Amino acid sequence: MKVERQDLTAQIEGIKKGGYDYLVKITAVDYEKYLEVVYILRNTEGSQDTTIEVELDPGDAWVPSIMGFYKGADWYERELYEMFGIEIKGRHVERLLLEKWNGKIAPLRKNFVWNTPYETSD
Repeated sequence: MKVERQDLTAQIEGIKKGGYDYLVKITAVDYEKYLEVVYILRNTEGSQDTTIEVELDPGDAWVPSIMGFYKGADWYERELYEMFGIEIKGRHVERLLLEKWNGKIAPLRKNFVWNTPYETSD
């Protein structure tokens, strides 16, 4: 199901109330012209999965945090931020997953250039 960014929190809340009690995965895909954040949720009682997709402009890449609904979103949201450069509104991370990440590169975006020197946050 495609959802607009401003409707994501309400959709997640409704789906959770509808019995989707487990967050399987959050990931992103870079289609060059746009980014897509993909949420996979499971109803463990009914053994059903559903997918929510949010399309983002690469220059304005952010989504609201869903940690209030699924605590398991923590590492996935951190990964979105560090690997895809997608900001997660509504949360602050004290410690990065990638300890020497400088916050200026997004290695899983298609415009990432390998072997380009960058300054670390040391």
